[in-house]
Amino acid sequence: MGKKNKKDKKGKGIEKTIAKTEKKAEKKAMKELAEKGEEDIEKLLAEFQEIDRKKTEIIEEKCSPPSPRCNMTLTAHPDKEELIMFGGEYFTGKKMFMYNDLLFYNIKKNEWMKVTGPRTPPPRSGHQAVALKQEGGQLWIFGGEFASPTQAQFYHYKDLWVYHIKTRKWEKIDAPGGPSARSGHRMVNCKKQLIVFGGFHDNIRNYKYFNDVYAFNLETYTWTKINPSGNGPAPRSGCVMASFQDNPKILIYGGYSKENVKRDVERGQTHTDMFVLMPEGKKNDESMPDKWKWQLVKQSGVQPSARSGMPIAVAPGNKAICFGGVFDEEDDDEKLTGIFFNDMFCLEMDKGKWYSYLLRGKKMAEKKRRRKKKDAAKSKGDDNEEYSNEEGSEDEPMEIPDEEVKNLSLKDQGSSLGEVTGEDNTGAVKTVVIDGVFKVTVGQQGSSSAEHAQIGSSEMEVDIFMPSPRMNALLAIKSGVLFLYGGIVEEGDKQVTLTDFYSLDINKQDEWNTLIEQDGKSQVWEDSESSSDEEGEQEGACGGEEEEEEDSEDEMEITFDDAPTKEANEETMDYFVRTRDYWMGKAQTYCETEGLELTAKKLEKLATEMCNENNE
Repeated sequence: MGKKNKKDKKGKGIEKTIAKTEKKAEKKAMKELAEKGEEDIEKLLAEFQEIDRKKTEIIEEKCSPPSPRCNMTLTAHPDKEELIMFGGEYFTGKKMFMYNDLLFYNIKKNEWMKVTGPRTPPPRSGHQAVALKQEGGQLWIFGGEFASPTQAQFYHYKDLWVYHIKTRKWEKIDAPGGPSARSGHRMVNCKKQLIVFGGFHDNIRNYKYFNDVYAFNLETYTWTKINPSGNGPAPRSGCVMASFQDNPKILIYGGYSKENVKRDVERGQTHTDMFVLMPEGKKNDESMPDKWKWQLVKQSGVQPSARSGMPIAVAPGNKAICFGGVFDEEDDDEKLTGIFFNDMFCLEMDKGKWYSYLLRGKKMAEKKRRRKKKDAAKSKGDDNEEYSNEEGSEDEPMEIPDEEVKNLSLKDQGSSLGEVTGEDNTGAVKTVVIDGVFKVTVGQQGSSSAEHAQIGSSEMEVDIFMPSPRMNALLAIKSGVLFLYGGIVEEGDKQVTLTDFYSLDINKQDEWNTLIEQDGKSQVWEDSESSSDEEGEQEGACGGEEEEEEDSEDEMEITFDDAPTKEANEETMDYFVRTRDYWMGKAQTYCETEGLELTAKKLEKLATEMCNENNE
């Protein structure tokens, strides 16, 4: 007994030491924040809640496309021809902006609408969203994170919200026993439950990855922790998660995690394994199973190369489409270089079988449809262009032994949700893309690579546009159309937040339609090392000696009487980001008046200077 008590006391001593160490680290961090002029993160959130509390009315207003942001959610409306976007973040190189905007995109009108109202979830990114038809339409939001402007502080959420689409009101659900605070997790709807898996929690001092599973009952509004039998996925975040459409099964693929290999040295791991979470034992009714089990899936076909940040969208027939992603390569100096992808894959979820998803091009797709119509007319069949996975369909995937997949060239027998190609597992952008365009040669067999995939027997060559390589793009499918929005790519030390928007008819599988082009001018990047160089460039761009520049400034007769109103206590940089289009327009007008031709970077700097001078 005495020994046991000594051990207990020793354990408590260690706990006290850890607590003291953490308290000291916290005080030190608070001191550093005070020196930077940054408030405590909980105070920042409290200020937001106070502003939100004062809102009393719901306002719907048409708006321009979203400003640059990433790690938000894009969800297909459960009833209408609309997409719903919520939250996100934007990093300028020095400052982080967090959003809680609720935006609706009208597909038919190609219009955006912003909805604001009281009791809105706090700003966040890395959360998850699921849309349901019940009770007039609902959008469920769980978790995510909030970062302070300097990224010195992070706050992870464990709250659950539902937006009632019919009444346009948010409701916070207070249900105990749910998942711990996290972001980078995944959430899907399975029968009458929301299933949450994985994610991570990082407070700068330490981090933790999760592989736990929770279910939220949509009828009783209660959380239950699921403890599946069998060996399941290792802890991870950012994985692919998809729910089967016809039975209570959930697929998990890939993801990312990191671990400490030695003091102050971390090693990232990109996962490529696949699991299915399924009921344990048979069920004869439609209720959710009481017991679950993990089952490892043996993958086949043309599997994506190792990568993370690859989004997924589920299509009819338990097919899933994936796009892009990134793989971090480590050089001899232990520096990481991201290799970004823009290739596409189709997954047969029932079989765990991958296909390389290649576009046919408009001419080839139209030729196929004409042939199908001609055949249908002969047989007096029904001319239906919607995706069909029925046996005998011309768009049905080829059934081939798995071992022959790598030796197979692309034939005119592919699935409307994926063509089989001889491309190997590397699948890197270098071998697939030429300047962001798929080059598809239509003619006699000459190569089995994706760069020269063979389709049909014509000698015609077709260039098919593809969105540029990226990670964390947003994918959503509505009425047979796949939508792709934004994402992130790195250019050296610069993080580029993409704002482009595309659509693709997955029944025709012909080509991407550009809804919003990528606008490099929308990017604001502050690099302290390059600021002096940029100032030098700006002086050189204006031409002549210093006296000539001063004369030029005297000659500028542009007023800012119509400038957007700056809000109380709003910092100038925040104001510039919000009203950027106005200042860029003024800068452009000035350049046209003076006959100057500036690069996008120099024009951005001029616009920033105009904004600063007007707000001094």
